[in-house]
Amino acid sequence: MARDTLTGSRIRERRIILGMKQADLAREADISASYLNLIEHNRRRIGGKLLLRIAGVLAVEPSILTEGAEAALIASLREAAGRARDSSAELDRVDEFAGRFPGWARLLAENRARIDTLERTVETLTDRLAHDPHLADSLHEILSTVTAIRSAASILVEPGGVDPDWQRRFHRNIHEDSARLADSSRSLAAYLEAEGQAAAGRGTPQEEVDAVLEAQAYHIAALDAGESVAAVLPVLGGDLTPMARALLARVLGRYAEDAARMPLDAVLGALDRTGADPLKLSRAFGTDPACAMRRLATLPPDAPCGAVGLAICDASGALTFRKPLPDFPIPRFGADCPLWPLFPALSRPMTVLVRLLRSAGRQTGTVRAFAVAHPATLPEANREPVYEAHMMIAPVRHGPEDTVEEVGVTCRICPRTGCPARREPSLMGGAGQEEF
Repeated sequence: MARDTLTGSRIRERRIILGMKQADLAREADISASYLNLIEHNRRRIGGKLLLRIAGVLAVEPSILTEGAEAALIASLREAAGRARDSSAELDRVDEFAGRFPGWARLLAENRARIDTLERTVETLTDRLAHDPHLADSLHEILSTVTAIRSAASILVEPGGVDPDWQRRFHRNIHEDSARLADSSRSLAAYLEAEGQAAAGRGTPQEEVDAVLEAQAYHIAALDAGESVAAVLPVLGGDLTPMARALLARVLGRYAEDAARMPLDAVLGALDRTGADPLKLSRAFGTDPACAMRRLATLPPDAPCGAVGLAICDASGALTFRKPLPDFPIPRFGADCPLWPLFPALSRPMTVLVRLLRSAGRQTGTVRAFAVAHPATLPEANREPVYEAHMMIAPVRHGPEDTVEEVGVTCRICPRTGCPARREPSLMGGAGQEEF
């Protein structure tokens, strides 16, 4: 039911809240009780002076009766229903539900937000456990020490007895290992407490770096002006955790190298000839396309080439850099769409793939994507190179004869049906369920 047809339901709910009888409201509004009954059951539209009179009697703004619950609340309820597995919620009546039961609607929306926060925390902790080298080393040390203590103790309790000299050795080993275990445990507890306080509310180290880059609009003016990474890092990363600061240093180092190979003023001057085409730009400067993609994505926001997005992944497919566009989001967590040319590029090194892409379920927001994989390490004898892939995206107009590929963000929220690359059913209105 459309929102503008629910005015009657809201009038009825407001009247009941005030404890007013239908006949009393009709008399105050100067209409018959039967006509008010039709209005309250959404069988007659209402507007103009009559709406103003009824709103005055009910002591509310007319917009409360005509617009109902806030748009954000409606959107939150729709999102909650879309994310629920096997949801049977009546999405076509969500406006009516929010209008008649605003308290319950807010409670559901708040619980959905709380669940999102808890899921994000779990993902953050999982990422921390998987990628924190200090934590991994500490846990490995603790497990190794416990194993050594257990092995020594099991020998001592074996039947038949142990030579006294060997007993003393085992006792000494157990004592030394126990002391080392206590020290390792205290060190790990102190590290987790310190890191937890430093990183409170920040998420993973990669998220911290993303926040710094987003705050700078991905353009580090100081590096373009010739300042060193050593001078810029304390300014941008002074409040970051050690892990995030190390990641930021690597990003800034690459930025400085790109700026030296492709100076800002020269790049801005070349855009009239190249536009947002990394192939043309790389030829103009004699660089590889990946360097040109990174340079285009880190130009000032007012650069004449317009908005440019970028995704970089390592050989495992994990994103190491992300700059999304409004019409082409790039998720922070979870696996991205395998149909992006970013991932096929890994199997075709040094080949630039060019595609027209559009997010599934949209009729607008077409982007041109350039993707290429380059070695991330210097060549060595008899050793395969380690590759990383770049995908640059830029909004583009296209003609009816152009082929535009529909891709998703991630399978969990992709509405595309009949996709051979789908990993899991979609939560968006049951799309993709038939494939499982």
